[in-house]
Amino acid sequence: MVQYKRNNDFDRDQKKNTKFDHVRTRLILHLVGPANHSYMRREERLQNTIERGQTTRSPSCWTWRREALVLSPHSLFSFYGRLVHSFIISQACLRHPKLKSFLYLLHLGLMASWVLSECGLKPLPRVYPQARNGLTSKTAIFANARPLPVCKSNIFGSSLRASNGIRGTNWALNVSAPLRVPSVDGGDNGRVSVNGVEDGSDFDPGAPPPFNLADIRAAIPKHLWVKDPWRSMSYVVRDVAVVLGLAAVAAYFNNWVVWPLYWFAQGTMFWALFVLGHDCGHGSFSNNPKLNSVVGHLLHSSILVPYHGWRISHRTHHQNHGHVENDESWHPLSEKVYKTLDKATQMLRFTLPFPMLAYPFYLWGRSPGKSGSHFDPNSDLFVPNERKDIITSTACWTAMAGLLVGLSFVMGPVQMLKLYGVPYWLFVMWLDLVTYLHHHGHEDKLPWYRGKEWSYLRGGLTTLDRDYGLINNIHHDIGTHVIHHLFPQIPHYNLVEATEAAKPVLGKYYREPKKSGPLPLHLLGVLIRSMKRDHYVSDTGDVVYYQTDKKLPGSVTSE
Repeated sequence: MVQYKRNNDFDRDQKKNTKFDHVRTRLILHLVGPANHSYMRREERLQNTIERGQTTRSPSCWTWRREALVLSPHSLFSFYGRLVHSFIISQACLRHPKLKSFLYLLHLGLMASWVLSECGLKPLPRVYPQARNGLTSKTAIFANARPLPVCKSNIFGSSLRASNGIRGTNWALNVSAPLRVPSVDGGDNGRVSVNGVEDGSDFDPGAPPPFNLADIRAAIPKHLWVKDPWRSMSYVVRDVAVVLGLAAVAAYFNNWVVWPLYWFAQGTMFWALFVLGHDCGHGSFSNNPKLNSVVGHLLHSSILVPYHGWRISHRTHHQNHGHVENDESWHPLSEKVYKTLDKATQMLRFTLPFPMLAYPFYLWGRSPGKSGSHFDPNSDLFVPNERKDIITSTACWTAMAGLLVGLSFVMGPVQMLKLYGVPYWLFVMWLDLVTYLHHHGHEDKLPWYRGKEWSYLRGGLTTLDRDYGLINNIHHDIGTHVIHHLFPQIPHYNLVEATEAAKPVLGKYYREPKKSGPLPLHLLGVLIRSMKRDHYVSDTGDVVYYQTDKKLPGSVTSE
């Protein structure tokens, strides 16, 4: 332990030895080194002492301290040489001030040779960024850089590891790194880096992020992961009561002033029921799989959705989000597949309102370029041990369809169309609108990935949050989609708080949604613009962006 303290109350005898104290101070600081001591005021030292569980107040006002000085056998000779050399310099500076500059230059040369010999420093390795299509950012280069060599000498009780510029910093003095640091290339013109992305620079959303999934998870408080089945069931009771109440009111008044209002309200409530069943499919409804399955079947079957069939395909969507070929829903068409479609199919896919009516057809036949059905237990969507689940869900769906047919005979087909048929199609439009805009339509084009460039984190970061105004609470905050896609286990009633907690980590990789009025009418313009420009992606490349078919009527380039 090397420790030197200078008290405030010097007596007269100590004042006579001021010159000696000055030399001794310089000797100690020279031995320990300016980078290996702390110079703190008394209150700061007291605060650090309290945090370590010690309550003894130091009597000194100013303190130079070195916590530990551990000498390894292989560097003992070098250290004693440094000690003798430091003593010679201190004495020479007292007697011959004119030799001060020369001796210090000599000392710096000797110390440099000592550091090189002890630490075994080598030239910095060259950094070869991984080849990729699209834009290249400094973040991607540093994220792929190899770690620098480690100083082998443990003379100060810890090793010094050079950082790769993004993560893994191991400071010898445990000094906390600042949140905003200057750019390492020296040519930033005053710009600073935040979360690995330079302020004022062109941000590349396709670059690997300077954080990982564990960093985001650690930022979300633990209580937000807790699932409360009673609270989840309260939302089910609320939504079912509203659905039944709306149907009763509409049937009672039965006039054309009420019906349009009922259709919009009931279609929105059908969508809310779907979201609760969606939580059951993710397991965020409760920790009880049987409860999730029973509630999920009741909710989804009531709106003609095969629970297990959709649950499994939606799981595939989450596991492959942002992947060109492996994603399941609303994934982009490759240029080759797009050109195999006839003109009528291309028009239907990108001309409103037809894409917003696609969900029932997707359940039966999936997306273009994929085969199978959510009702077929032998479909490519499922593995053999999931066939019983598919049969169960298909049976529940068939029972609900039979119930609707029976009610049509009792109440009349027109009345059933008004009570159930029209709200069902409005629910389908809600589902297609929300699921499409959570992956499309941002002002800046977002990347899609293939091959080695794809990862679960990078794919999830291409999703988008949306604000739906008053509808946010009705459809259970499904607009908080980024955190939901990365961590689908979080209950929907905690997603807003979890998103706020994760924003500082996500940085520019989180795209703040545009604020909505009472109704999200602004999203209609976003949807129309995306349909006009986002048609297909290139057949080659691991990072690709949507391209526009200039020949398609209504596209942005043909207007």
